Amino acid sequence: MAEDSQEHNGSRLLLAGFGPEVRIALPSGFGGAAVKHDEQLPALSVDLGGTKIVAAVVGGGGQIISWRRCLTNIEEGTNAVLKRLFSVMDEVLGEAKLSPAELAGIAVACAGIIDMKKGVVTMSPNLPGFAGIKLRDIVASRFGVKTHLINDASAAALGEYYLGAAAGRSVENLVYLTVSTGIGGGIIAGGRLYLGADGCAGEIGHMVIKADGPLCKCGKSGCLEALASGWAVARDAKELLKGGGKSSILRLAGGKIEAVTAATVALAAREGDTLAQKIIADAAHYLGVGLANIVDIFNPELIVIGGGLAKMGNMLLDPARKAAKKAAFGLPGRTVRIVRARFVNNAGILGAAAYAFNQTQKEAGG
Repeated sequence: MAEDSQEHNGSRLLLAGFGPEVRIALPSGFGGAAVKHDEQLPALSVDLGGTKIVAAVVGGGGQIISWRRCLTNIEEGTNAVLKRLFSVMDEVLGEAKLSPAELAGIAVACAGIIDMKKGVVTMSPNLPGFAGIKLRDIVASRFGVKTHLINDASAAALGEYYLGAAAGRSVENLVYLTVSTGIGGGIIAGGRLYLGADGCAGEIGHMVIKADGPLCKCGKSGCLEALASGWAVARDAKELLKGGGKSSILRLAGGKIEAVTAATVALAAREGDTLAQKIIADAAHYLGVGLANIVDIFNPELIVIGGGLAKMGNMLLDPARKAAKKAAFGLPGRTVRIVRARFVNNAGILGAAAYAFNQTQKEAGG
């Protein structure tokens, strides 16, 4: 298995989110090959996750015209989240000095299982209350603009394929794995986004890795997400601390066990805390087993890992690569490259914009 331990710092886009002055060199096809980038109307792109909401107006050439981020605060309920979503979308439009009528379209990248034909969130363990919501129609009605709904990890796969880790490489088969609050996946097969029969392909976080493992938010036991996600890392730390485990994690969480997060665990591990290091090592092992399954099923040239936990870098990725190498079968396991995403948090915004542009062109017959 070819290993790439390079820590991708990405571009200036990552310094403080995105900046309005930044432009990205784009491959042909982003925004539709039949339209010159400077003639393409911008798209409003949204990434709705369990922890945060990000919205941006993206120009046809890939320039970020305006950008905003806020916390999801899902505990406040679905209606409150929708109001917050609309508010941040209004803000980026206002900053860009655009009306909805001046957009090529809107794309919402949402965590969970998405029925793309109906524009419905069918299930989202990390967005409880959103199951069954016709999110595409709700957004389209609010803004009066053609709206597309796509799984967040599928959008991120497009972002990394067009502009990120795969850019400039001869890659036709890529799997993107977001390891954040939850775990999701997006698949590029033969240079195209693979969505499956119902548009739901890529729910890698809910493949069972350990049959007698911990309960997942989806209701199953032993899912990859229940073993290696941000909430799983935080859960394991809290349980060990409640059981009397000694660790600097508690100090870093202000002495409050319930305030422990995956970021707290990562910080403690970097300080040399052995309990924190063990928690991350266990998560990395299970992540590696999941990666091996991906390799065996899809035989990709490249696996890209993004999301909040990817910020741990090689502390997480090196043992995950090692576990994947041990478990993967034959030639695919030796040739695949496993790398950190270029856009650790923001690939979904760029990929959703690409999806909106390409769908607009497709519908126009371009």
